[in-house]
Amino acid sequence: MKILLATAYDYPHLGGLSVHMTTLKAGLESRGHTVDIVSFSDVPKWKQDGVVRGPAFVLNKMKKGSGYVWTLNRRKDELESLIKEKVAGGGYDIINAQDAFTTLAALESDVPVASTVHGYLTFEGISKGTVMEGSTEADKLKEAEWKSYKSTREVITVDTRIKDYIEKETGVVGNMIKNFIDVESFKPEISRRDEFREKYGFEKDDMIFFVPRRLTKKNGVIYPILSLPAVLEKFPKARVVFAGTGEMMETMKAKAAELGVADRVTMVGAVDHADMIQYYALSNVALVPSIYSAGVEEATSISALEAMGSGVPLIACAVGGLKEIIEDGVDGLLVEEQNVEALSEAMIRLLDDPAFGQQLADTARAKIVAEYSHFAAAEKYEKIYEKALKKN
Repeated sequence: MKILLATAYDYPHLGGLSVHMTTLKAGLESRGHTVDIVSFSDVPKWKQDGVVRGPAFVLNKMKKGSGYVWTLNRRKDELESLIKEKVAGGGYDIINAQDAFTTLAALESDVPVASTVHGYLTFEGISKGTVMEGSTEADKLKEAEWKSYKSTREVITVDTRIKDYIEKETGVVGNMIKNFIDVESFKPEISRRDEFREKYGFEKDDMIFFVPRRLTKKNGVIYPILSLPAVLEKFPKARVVFAGTGEMMETMKAKAAELGVADRVTMVGAVDHADMIQYYALSNVALVPSIYSAGVEEATSISALEAMGSGVPLIACAVGGLKEIIEDGVDGLLVEEQNVEALSEAMIRLLDDPAFGQQLADTARAKIVAEYSHFAAAEKYEKIYEKALKKN
């Protein structure tokens, strides 16, 4: 098959959607398919800023959320043009849209469309404060979501809750394929820990908790900072390292200063995905402290899967898809979300007993190879594409 992966967001960018597309492309190509990607990044820069982003800023000043809805609709328009250009000279068998507005854009082509749903568009907008709950703007987002799910040939979701949510709200029965990783890229490199610590300026005897998360509220990134003082009482060389950017950064810095732990908190900013394996390798423990926020739950976290594939023990909060991929005490530790004391205790436990942590990591790696490889996922996607092509 010749497949077009499409998104109204930037590609490549630092985030799970971009990683998903790159990894799916690699998996599909390993099965002999031809795969191209089209994204908002293919729109000329002057249009991105002048036509899409610029007016949105002004509109949001007039009414919160109106600019966000404007932006998504303009992105849809630009993707529609790009997809039509691709299709005209491409001979594609199927388009796999990666978001609701791209689905709406792709439906205007003559190529069958399947849609992957990575989250809850409307509720995530509310969670981030981009749109107000109960507003006209939220209603418009929900209307676009429902239309995209009902119009596409096949819906693919990355966890069971999203699948159930879509079926409940629209009656559309989707296909659930959990997120996955490139198991050949994300593999244990712990033997190179000292090398990578020297490269990135960390001390060899630091006890590093790595948080590979965008610095946004629903990712619970404030909680490792709140939990750190108790850990430092027993392990003064403990350090929390955050890789990501987001609106919570200044709040996190202020809280670390208030608690007197700023010197043991490192924010490295955005990290290229190709370098993430080195950060996992230099770490003692990975943390994925996601929380419930405005009805939004963590899906099958790619960050958690990458940590498990990289041979690093993982602590995560028992929310959303994290409960599906981690068996507490077997291949990772699950703690109650927003529970500072429980997170501190789990952090201390793994520093106290590194052999137990290694046992968790080894079991996790075996699970990832068996159940979450991009090769296995590509085969599942292929079957859904074939099912979509049989529909009129």
